[in-house]
Amino acid sequence: MAARLLRRCTRHLGTSFLTVPAPATVLTPCRRSTTELYQSPVLLAGVHTSARCHPPDLSPAAEQTFTHVPERTKVDELIESASSTEELLQIPSGRNVTGNQAAALLVRVCRQVVEQKLETQDVTGDRRFQHLLNTVDSQISAVWNGNLISLLRSLFVIRLDANNHVLRSVENEVHWRLRRLTFKNLTSLADYYGSYARTDGQKVLLSDIIKNVELRWTEVADAKTVAKLMTKLGPLSDALMDRLEDKGLELAEYFTPDDTRKVALALAIQNRRSIPLLRALSYHFMQKHFDLKTGVLIDMAFAYGKLNFQQTQVFQRLAAELLPRVPELSPIDVMRCTKSFAYLKWLNLPLFEALAQYVLEHCDKMTDVQLCNIIMAFARLNYQPTTGKAFYTKIHEKLNSTLMEMEPFLLVDLVWSLCILQEVNPFYLNQVLKPHFFQTITEGTKPQKVENYKLKLVHINAAAQLECSDYSGPFLPSHCLDSWTSLVRKKPSQLGSGVREALQTALGDQEKYRCGVDTVYGWVIDGEVVIDSENKPLALQEYAASHIPQPEGTKPLPFGAKRLAFVAREFPNYNSRSRDLLGRFAMARRHLQAAGFLVVDVPYYDWLELKSEWQKVAYLKDKMSKAVAEEMAR
Repeated sequence: MAARLLRRCTRHLGTSFLTVPAPATVLTPCRRSTTELYQSPVLLAGVHTSARCHPPDLSPAAEQTFTHVPERTKVDELIESASSTEELLQIPSGRNVTGNQAAALLVRVCRQVVEQKLETQDVTGDRRFQHLLNTVDSQISAVWNGNLISLLRSLFVIRLDANNHVLRSVENEVHWRLRRLTFKNLTSLADYYGSYARTDGQKVLLSDIIKNVELRWTEVADAKTVAKLMTKLGPLSDALMDRLEDKGLELAEYFTPDDTRKVALALAIQNRRSIPLLRALSYHFMQKHFDLKTGVLIDMAFAYGKLNFQQTQVFQRLAAELLPRVPELSPIDVMRCTKSFAYLKWLNLPLFEALAQYVLEHCDKMTDVQLCNIIMAFARLNYQPTTGKAFYTKIHEKLNSTLMEMEPFLLVDLVWSLCILQEVNPFYLNQVLKPHFFQTITEGTKPQKVENYKLKLVHINAAAQLECSDYSGPFLPSHCLDSWTSLVRKKPSQLGSGVREALQTALGDQEKYRCGVDTVYGWVIDGEVVIDSENKPLALQEYAASHIPQPEGTKPLPFGAKRLAFVAREFPNYNSRSRDLLGRFAMARRHLQAAGFLVVDVPYYDWLELKSEWQKVAYLKDKMSKAVAEEMAR
């Protein structure tokens, strides 16, 4: 035991008996031969011959790092204490200012220019400012990394000319130092440089910044950095975004509400539906009870809606947090809130009642664009305020005077939305169905956008014909209806295909049904059947059909005959967590009913439970019988 204890003591105390060379001797490059090394008394002085005494631990982990910290000078103290631009610019007078101090001075001066809203040209044209720039340029290699990054940002903020010699010198120095920057400095650079890169040289630097962040992405250690890089560099690099999503998943529990908002918005803007990350964000968002800012709530609602990510608990919390704040919101916040929940397809009645009441009370303070967006959001959800008459009277009073000055596409959206809500009047219809107006719509530069608005005009025309008895014209010409309704054709969904196949099996004879019918109202019918008074199918081609652009038959329907329209209702046709149709699909149902159809809805939640072909056929026959029975009971 005594021998073992002695060994342990000598191991720890042995270092005090060693004569360790000075660091300078150890680090001096070795220029001696092997023989000379072993014969040198200085170098052998540190060797202990005792087998029981170990040499000191000189591993890199045990070495101490000594950083040279320069002494603070009078100039440094003056830079910190100066409170005005004039004081800052006066500091170099009669004093020796280093390049690093000049960079710090320029950063403070630029901050004063922004904060005090000074004239940039007056400051940048000052000879003292130019002297500081020249000092930095002549000693650029001596400027510390942090000051160099801050200086570059400051010169961008005051909008110094991109071709300025000093600005280019600072950018070149940053470019040279990219690999030597700490990751914190690199992140700070990435945070702002993408917004200012304009010239070819700046774009090359930005590209190298992205490459360096991609190579060093494992150094990301905090949630704030993940959120910052996703927002700033994510749109510029898919590879980096993939890695940041992994990091976000790892650090999700440390996200603040603002970080969560930034990440959700970054995903929404890039249309990246990362389900694991969104689930993690939702879980940790619900676990933490922070005081959430209104902007955070609205932005998160928008992001979730844009990505079509359904999370009931999150939506309930967003609505509950926003409800008591509605009276304090600004008009633009009310518009954003309404649009965000419309994106979500989430109709929270208490919240929307509060929003409608706000619009009723503050309508005069809201712009036409804000009111139009609110009406469009209500129409999407097919929401009718309880103060309906008073609400729409106020809206019409506000909009009627400016209707003719409204941007054409916005006007079509407004009138289309009012048609959904059944609050349109002849004045609105007349504005968008005039020949010269719809001609301007069809001359748009984006084909997809033009097609969408052509279809909306067809729907408006159908509402004018079928639901507005007091409207006398004009209407869309027949050649427009023939060509524009063909735009509706698209490949049927799995549900639509299933309904068509089951209908063919049920009726057999091809003359007794139509599938995929394009109507002059802009709506597609998955299946059409005509039955007589005894519920027997009739041959469709023999009878006149005003809902088809080019009907084949001329005979009127027999007395007691009924025309049935089978319509497949997909999951996206409904409000979230509801069996209520969204506004456009509710309007389609009304139009078909007004055109004389018995509408047979085939909802996805019923159809998915049917496994065999005979069950689907029996289901359609049962739906037909129920639709006829309900019609006879009215």
